[in-house]
Amino acid sequence: MARTLGLGDSGPEVQRLQQLLTRRGYVVSQDGDFGAATHSAVRAFQAQNLGPDSEPLVVDGGVGPLTWWSLTHPRPFLMEPPPIDFTQMPLPELGGSARGRHALSMALGELRAGEEAATSIRKYLRDLAPEGSSWCAGFVSWCFWQDPAGPPFPYTVSARRLFGELGQRGWAHLSGEHYTPEPGDLVVWSKGDQDEPEDHIGLVHHVAYGMLYTVEGGHGPRVRGFGYQLSVMDRLLGYAQVPGP
Repeated sequence: MARTLGLGDSGPEVQRLQQLLTRRGYVVSQDGDFGAATHSAVRAFQAQNLGPDSEPLVVDGGVGPLTWWSLTHPRPFLMEPPPIDFTQMPLPELGGSARGRHALSMALGELRAGEEAATSIRKYLRDLAPEGSSWCAGFVSWCFWQDPAGPPFPYTVSARRLFGELGQRGWAHLSGEHYTPEPGDLVVWSKGDQDEPEDHIGLVHHVAYGMLYTVEGGHGPRVRGFGYQLSVMDRLLGYAQVPGP
């Protein structure tokens, strides 16, 4: 059984704690030192999760048997995460590459503009696919092609092709890998439906409270923000981070 941990502790068990917190969406540096940031993340986790007896955890920032159990046995949230303002850029300390964050800023500009799909199809598909086609990958491509340093990858309207391209460059992280997505990363899902063979892709806004927040095109009539519980994301293919110039 893992030992009780608290402020000032260090070592492999603290690093494991930080990995578990990060996987659950309470992102902290995995440096093996139980400092103020880890303490705050533990308190946030305790405030929103239950112990093995379905009772609320004590919010004290210490990691005893009940908190260890809850970290390794995902359960529904005790309370709803706070509302997210998708029109604002996430804080710099949440990470992300320079190119990814610039693409995200372009996406937020489109979200604020509230363009209808009819306009977006002409803008994002660029005559590379017929009207009525899925435009999620075209939207992501358009956002990255606004980079003043130049396009980081070929323009495509296929989510599957784009994720494959990024994988060949070593930029992708497949589902199941120990990777925490950062602002401006790409997130890709499999449709898993023979009638809809094309995958779906969006941009990561940020991760917090055990949730993945995204900005997506092609998921509704206009660019929108969405939230997904990390522990139950279905058909996730993985993430990709486009490095800076």
